Amino acid sequence: MKIRVPPANLSLLSFLLILLTLARAWGQDMEPRLYSNAPAEMNFFIASYSYSSGGLSTNPDDVLQNAELTVHSPTFAYSRILDVWGKSGKFDVILPGAQLSGSTDVSGMQATRNISGLADPAFRLAVNLIGAPALTLQEFQSYQQDLIIGVSMFVSVPFGQYDTTRLVNLGTNRWTFRPEIGVSKAIGSLTLELAQNVNFFTTNRNFFGGNQLDQDPVYSTRANLVYNFGGGVTAVLQAVYFAGGRTTLNGLRQDDFIQTSRVGGTLSFDVDHYNSVKLFASRGLTIRTGTDFTTIGAAWQHRWGAGL
Repeated sequence: MKIRVPPANLSLLSFLLILLTLARAWGQDMEPRLYSNAPAEMNFFIASYSYSSGGLSTNPDDVLQNAELTVHSPTFAYSRILDVWGKSGKFDVILPGAQLSGSTDVSGMQATRNISGLADPAFRLAVNLIGAPALTLQEFQSYQQDLIIGVSMFVSVPFGQYDTTRLVNLGTNRWTFRPEIGVSKAIGSLTLELAQNVNFFTTNRNFFGGNQLDQDPVYSTRANLVYNFGGGVTAVLQAVYFAGGRTTLNGLRQDDFIQTSRVGGTLSFDVDHYNSVKLFASRGLTIRTGTDFTTIGAAWQHRWGAGL
């Protein structure tokens, strides 16, 4: 069923932007071990699948209520370890897809949406500035991590599926830039990771039939506790906090400040010399405004190069 929303109802339009945020998979902000070391010229191919289900945390007087969504997200990625002027770095290409279905009550009427296709692809460059030199495979075998400080830049490109006549899409019709700084400290088999980033968004000048949408930056703080059991088995406890993202539609500021936190866990293990498997799950911890989802998933990683 299609719900016709009056253009003047800007509050509804801006709040549904949070659904677009879901389609862009905030779970990427929970990725562990971004600032770690690996042999230069090593390559990784990753195929993953995640399933998310849940809804939105809204105010009782909002016109949008009882939103329930499920999202199936297959993702393919390629990573290469770089030698960046003697420092270890990594370049990622991320190609996400999604199948989204769900319903919500809009002013007492039910609206449904089912969509599948390509979400916005992304690129990321990470460089370790302190504590992680570029190493050959032979040098890496005797490497012991201590303190690593690194930076990264994540760029989401607006190539995902987007229909200007729909409120909910898989693409966002705008660029996203996410600079980040991260710290990783190893203490024996235990590693503590902390990272701070900020998401900047360009203007969507064709949001739902010609509306202009701007969004404030979204700030994120991430903490990971990584334990290496040996034998290629690693467990991670994760937590991430988001705040910001208030929108402006056609020059009018909206009351849709995002404030949410998530916790999760990851278990990864080597299958053989070239392949590993990762199982992961996360859920909302505290949600003031935003998506309230439980996510589970699995990933397969194949590595080659660097004389492996």
